[in-house]
Amino acid sequence: MSLKIYNSFTKNKDEFIPINPPYVGMYVCGPTVYGHAHLGHGRTYVVFDMIYRHLLYKGFKVRYIQNITDVGHLVGDQDEGEDKIQKQAKLEKVEPAEIAYKYEVSYFEDMDKLNILRPDLSCRATGHIIDMIELIETLINKGYAYVTDEGNVYYDVRKFKNYGKLSGRKLEDNIEGERIEQAKDKRNPEDFALWKKADKEHLMQWNSPWGKGYPGWHIECSAMAMKYIGETIDIHGGGIDNIFPHHDCEIAQAEAVTGKEFIRFFIHNNLLTVNGTKMGKSLGNFIILKDLFKKLDPMVLRFYILQGHHRSPLDFTEEAIEAAKHGYERFKNSIFSLKNFIEKENSNEVEVVAEVEKLKNDFIEAMDDDFNTSKAIAVLYDILKVSNNELLNNKDPKKLLYIYNTVNEFSNNILGFKLSTISDNSAEEGLMKLIIDLRNNYRKEKNYTMSDTIRDRLKELGITLKDGADGTTYTKS
Repeated sequence: MSLKIYNSFTKNKDEFIPINPPYVGMYVCGPTVYGHAHLGHGRTYVVFDMIYRHLLYKGFKVRYIQNITDVGHLVGDQDEGEDKIQKQAKLEKVEPAEIAYKYEVSYFEDMDKLNILRPDLSCRATGHIIDMIELIETLINKGYAYVTDEGNVYYDVRKFKNYGKLSGRKLEDNIEGERIEQAKDKRNPEDFALWKKADKEHLMQWNSPWGKGYPGWHIECSAMAMKYIGETIDIHGGGIDNIFPHHDCEIAQAEAVTGKEFIRFFIHNNLLTVNGTKMGKSLGNFIILKDLFKKLDPMVLRFYILQGHHRSPLDFTEEAIEAAKHGYERFKNSIFSLKNFIEKENSNEVEVVAEVEKLKNDFIEAMDDDFNTSKAIAVLYDILKVSNNELLNNKDPKKLLYIYNTVNEFSNNILGFKLSTISDNSAEEGLMKLIIDLRNNYRKEKNYTMSDTIRDRLKELGITLKDGADGTTYTKS
C-alpha cells in the first residue's frame, strides 16, 4: 500500500511521492524559546517525530529541519508590541541570548524524555539574519515589499494573488486587530512585517540596508527552509494554529521570490485542550512538561497522544490520562513478558506466525493511511494477544522471537515507545530477586498484608511487579 497523507492544501488524502525519491525534505515549525515547553509542544513534536520515524521505516532518506525562534516573534503574534524573548529577558534580568539558550536546552531535555529524535538540523533564527535580509531585498526588488519612511519593511499582500490559499481566507476576511495589527505606516492592514526598525532600547538589533532593526516572525521559516532543503519542499508541518497567518505568509514570501510551488504537502496536527478548554496561563490550566513529568511517565504521555489521530482534537483530562496509564502498563508488561522469555531462551531462530504476518500488514496499512496511530496501536494489542496466548500454551521460542521482533520494530522504531526493562546492573537484579523471593514467601504464608505492602512500596518507587505462570517479573517506569 502506498503512503497517503492528508494535505492541508488539497483537503484530501493524497499519495505521497517526493520530488526526488527516495529523498524527502521535511520542515517543521519549531518552538519560540522564551519559556519551558508545554503540553501543546509535547503533542506537536511527538506527532512529527512519529511521522519522521515512519518515513524512515518506509525507506525514505529524510532531511528533517526544525527552526528555533529566538528573535522576531512579538507578543500576540502581531507586528506591534514587544519581542517575546526580549520581554522574558527583562523579567529575568539577563541577556536575550541567555534566555534563548536556557529555554532551548530545556526544550530538548523535554523532547529527549518523550523519546523524540533530534532533527537533522535545528537552526536558530539569529544565525540566519543575513539570509533573511537577502530574501527581503529580493522581495523589495520584485515589488512585493516596500520600505516605509519609519524604516520598516512590509510585505504587500495585495501584490500576491494567491495570498491565503492555504487557509482559504480572503483579504476582506482580515479584520484589523485580529492577529494582524494595523501599524500607522502600513499601506494595508493585511500587510505583514518583514523587518522592523529598532529603537535604542531594543535589546536585539542588527544592521540592515534599512537601518538597525530585527526580522519579522514569518520571514525566518521561508529563509531557512529554502536554504537547507530547496525552493520546493516535500513536507511542511506544524500545529493547525500556524495555518494563518504564519504558513500563509511563508508561502507568499517564498513563491514571490522563486515563482515556484513552495510546499507540496502541508501536515497540521489539531489543537490540544485541557478539560475541554483551550490551554492558557490566565485560565490556570497551562501545563508545563517539566511539571507534568514529575508525576507522569513521559512514555504514558506519548502513548496518550498517539492513541488519538493527529488531525483530531485532543482533550487532556485526569480520566483520560488514568486510562492511558493502565493501557500503557498492560502494553508494556506484555512486551516485557515476551522479552523476558526471549532472553532466557537465547535463540536466534525465527518462525513466521501467519496470524501475526497478517497483523503486520494491518499495522503498516494503518500507518500508511495518514499515520493512523490509533488504529496501529489497536493492531499492536492484537499482536500481543497472540504473544500472550503463545506464552501461555505452546511457548515456541522461534515463533515468540518472530513476534518480539515485530512488536519491537513497530513499538520502538515507528511509534517511539521507549520501554523500561530489567537493568543490566547485576547488583540491582540480585536485590530485586531477593525482594521478590521475600514477597513470594509472605504469599505462601498467606501474609497478604506484607506481600501487598512490598508490591505497593515498589510501585511508589516506579517498579511494577507482574505475577505470571513463569513467576514474578518487574518493570521500571
